[in-house]
Amino acid sequence: MNFKTIRRGAIVIILIAVVITCASGIVITQENEYSLIRQFGRIDHVVSEAGISFKIPFIQSVDKLPKETLLYDLSPSDVITSDKKTMICDSYVLWHITDPLKFAQTLNCSITNAESRLDAIVYNSTKNVISSISQDNVISGRSGALSDAVISNIGGSLDQYGIELLSFETKKLDLPSDNKAAVYERMISERDNIAATYTAEGSSEAQIIRNSTDKEVTVMLSEANKNAEILIAEGEAEYMRILSEAYGDESRQEFYSFVRSLDALKASMKGGNKTVILSPDSPIAQIFYGN
Repeated sequence: MNFKTIRRGAIVIILIAVVITCASGIVITQENEYSLIRQFGRIDHVVSEAGISFKIPFIQSVDKLPKETLLYDLSPSDVITSDKKTMICDSYVLWHITDPLKFAQTLNCSITNAESRLDAIVYNSTKNVISSISQDNVISGRSGALSDAVISNIGGSLDQYGIELLSFETKKLDLPSDNKAAVYERMISERDNIAATYTAEGSSEAQIIRNSTDKEVTVMLSEANKNAEILIAEGEAEYMRILSEAYGDESRQEFYSFVRSLDALKASMKGGNKTVILSPDSPIAQIFYGN
């Protein structure tokens, strides 16, 4: 082997080493990840933007952390309500890393470690919230009130790990199978009692309203009847006064006698037969005879 061959081989080896060295210094960061550049085991800096960056080959290394939203499914666990009822809570959380440097420093860049902390913190918060409310309120709060209460109870306790909790949701919040039927029966009985109470109160209120209305109607009818009697009495008195005045005037006595005789004759003509037979000595006949 001559010198030129050895030199060519050395150049090729050097070129390969240069390429490998350059390649090891390139860091490609995707849209859904963080790149943490370590130097001698400590984090030197964090690359948060997608693209190509560089590190010192063989001196610096890179760790990757996810940037997207992550889901953690908690194991079903028993919780006890304020009225000492046991329930089974099966839930999950949505979370993401907000501070990759803090996450790496406290959890050693481990998603498993993060899920372990989430499990403990979320379970304790769920247990504390449910232990402060009754079973009925727990069941009725599954539409969103319970989730809001759990997240509020957690507060900023996850900030120290560079984590943000986005959502807490319950997949199942149910009773243990051995006492589910008894609890449902009790809840139905309580609802029936509440419904019966409302019905009784409504009936009592309705009776009070009816009694009050009947009393008001009776008073109004009595007042109307009294006023009617007064008007009738006043009308009759006025009639008698007018009649008395008419008969008291000699010039009108004959006329009023004639009118009253006609009224009496008219009152006697009933039905289809309009024929009246009067004796000559009848007062009405005397009027027509002019006697």
